[in-house]
Parts: sequence; C-alpha cells; structure tokens
Amino acid sequence: MTPLVTAPLFYVMGPSGAGKDSVLARARALLPADTSVVFAHRYITRPPEASGENHVALSAAEFAMRRTHGLFAFHWEAHGNHYGIGREIHAWRKAGLTVVVSGSREHFQNVAGVDPETYPVLITAPAALLRDRLAARGREDEAAAARRLERSDAYDVHDPRLITITNDGPLDTAARTLVTALATIRSAPVARLRA
Repeated sequence: MTPLVTAPLFYVMGPSGAGKDSVLARARALLPADTSVVFAHRYITRPPEASGENHVALSAAEFAMRRTHGLFAFHWEAHGNHYGIGREIHAWRKAGLTVVVSGSREHFQNVAGVDPETYPVLITAPAALLRDRLAARGREDEAAAARRLERSDAYDVHDPRLITITNDGPLDTAARTLVTALATIRSAPVARLRA
C-alpha cells in the first residue's frame, strides 16, 4: 500500500445574502501569494454583474453541452439558474492544492458530503441582515428576494466537519476565520491508502 494524500476541498455554502462572495474574495486577498490554495470559479447561466461574484457566464445551451460532456465536477440548479464547478478541481487536488468552491446547501446534501477530505463551510447571518443585504444588492425583485429568504432556513447542514462562520460584523473577521481554517486543515492533510 502506498500512502496517497489528497488535498482538501472546502465547500462553502450558505443562504442568499450571507455574504459568501464577499468573504471568499476577502479571504483570497488575505492569503499569502505562495499559499497552495485555489478558488474555483463557478459556471452560471446568469450574465456577469458589475459587482458580486466573478463567475463564468454561460448560456443555457453552453451549460447543457458542458454537462453532457462531463466537464463539471458538480452541477445543480437554483433560483432559475444552472450552476457548475469545473472538473479541473480534481486535477488541482491531485496536484496538492487545497480547493475552495462556492456551492449549494441542497447540492451538498445530495452528494452526501462529496468525500472524506471535504470540509463544509457554512457562511450565515441573522435573518434581518440577510433581508437587508438582498434588498441592497438589487439583483432580484421583491418577490424573488422573498423566495430566497424563505430558503434561508430550508436546508440544515449536518456534518461533523462543519465550520460555521457568522458574517454579521467586520468582513475581515469572517474572512480571517476562513483563512485560519484553511491554514489549520492544510497543515494536517488526511492520508489515504491506495490499494
């Protein structure tokens, strides 16, 4: 048996308005340049925005073609859009890079935690703050924002590895919590045995 070390996957999720994109962007900026951590872009059937997530915008047809050809490690549908994470994350992890993805609570439950080296991160905030943030970003109308708020309590994540970050104060506080988790888990990777 040869020991095989698989780099961790941090699966970040949380309700709309929790500030996932902001926490991820700030954590990325706080990490030293030589840190072996990569943040995966999402492929989304939503046009690019001036502010918010730096995603790869695809048409519904482009998304379907990529899914048909197995180009996504993960894919799911929410809020009327299709979301995907590219298969490149498998190569990154095999190369020893810790990978951070922005996912979905429902999808995480459906894939049963992905694998033993996956660390779920729930970014959340109080309901009143979620409502205010959704209104401020102006991405959807009032009815769509209300539907997003209804989903905020719809999916509980039950996993012994869960890291919960409450993003209700300074952004740097939440981002540094994520950076600390990345550093702590990277320093003690899980060794697996290859048969």
